[in-house]
Amino acid sequence: MSNQLRGACIFGQSGGPTSVINASAYGVIRAALDAECITKVYGAAHGIKGVLEDKLYVMDEEDPKELELLLHTPSSELGSCRYKIADPEKDDSDYKRILEIFKKYNVRYFFYNGGNDSMDTCNKISRYMESVGYECRVMGVPKTIDNDLFGTDHCPGFASAAKYIATSCMEINKDARVYDNGMIEFGSGPDLIYLPEYDFDMDRFYADVEKIYAKNGKVLIAVSEGIHYADGSFVSEAKTSATDGFGHAQLGGLASLLASLLQQRTGAKVRGIELSLLQRCGAHLASQTDIDEAYGAGKEAVLQAVNGVSGKMVAFKRDTVDGKYVCRFVLLPLDSVANYEKKVPLEWINDEHNGLKKEFIDYVLPLIQGEPKLPLENSLPRYARLKKVLAK
Repeated sequence: MSNQLRGACIFGQSGGPTSVINASAYGVIRAALDAECITKVYGAAHGIKGVLEDKLYVMDEEDPKELELLLHTPSSELGSCRYKIADPEKDDSDYKRILEIFKKYNVRYFFYNGGNDSMDTCNKISRYMESVGYECRVMGVPKTIDNDLFGTDHCPGFASAAKYIATSCMEINKDARVYDNGMIEFGSGPDLIYLPEYDFDMDRFYADVEKIYAKNGKVLIAVSEGIHYADGSFVSEAKTSATDGFGHAQLGGLASLLASLLQQRTGAKVRGIELSLLQRCGAHLASQTDIDEAYGAGKEAVLQAVNGVSGKMVAFKRDTVDGKYVCRFVLLPLDSVANYEKKVPLEWINDEHNGLKKEFIDYVLPLIQGEPKLPLENSLPRYARLKKVLAK
């Protein structure tokens, strides 16, 4: 494949947003605007759906200062989607439409920002374009607060969510100790932590809680929405309420359910607090390290594509230099990442399966470092205000 490839690029965002996903967007857009061989930079409205619907924003026409504000703007500024395209061997109608749009705008670079399923979309488009002989360099940019993308040490968005949860936990922990007694069931906390890596046992849960409550008079409990019983069924009340566009269960209501059960069993005052969307849009508590790495991942995707690379995802490799944490970019084949899910290492979970060991703290602490200098307007966050001019 020749390194010299001139043409336009499209960047799209997919899946659930994070507080730093737009930092990756800025990394891609800024690097693409600066690349001589990229003739036009488009942003897809609502991910791949924007490509299919021919709804593309012309990023060249945006104010550079507004684009820079993407570094501190949460959520997916170009809009997201949860749209699963079929295997091209079974149904190639979407791919024919994508190719039609690519040819219309002379798109030779495609960058897609998302998680496992988004990397699957990226991989399928890459393979299809290669199969029909249309030269287009396709690169995946990682994103997920779940930190479950295979092959990368961590993902943009995870660190800021972890920092938000840790801070909220500390604040709630202080609040929980205002009165003489009481119990708090919370979406994150230091006393007990339950993850889906191990089967959940309600009787054991009761015993864990009652042991700490008897000793301290208070309990702060962290529970993942994904916890499940030995038979695979979710503990959450909403386990069958809905699925997203990729067929994954949409979970919710777990905190309220467990709070109600504990209150009935103990008679204590119990509160269930769900972080839900707050943990993924708390840009005011973002990690500067996370912002820098998210931006860097987007920029790296463009630099690699311009140099002839395609069919890869930018991943993170952890290193230590002079005793300090360093993140290096590496490239992974898209088909090695798509639809694979990384779990929390079992060796990080304690023997009782209700807490995390020091190894997890050592892993996450370097990632949450740094406080961003947030742009403000009237003492409130000043987010990017894009014109979003549609391509014609």
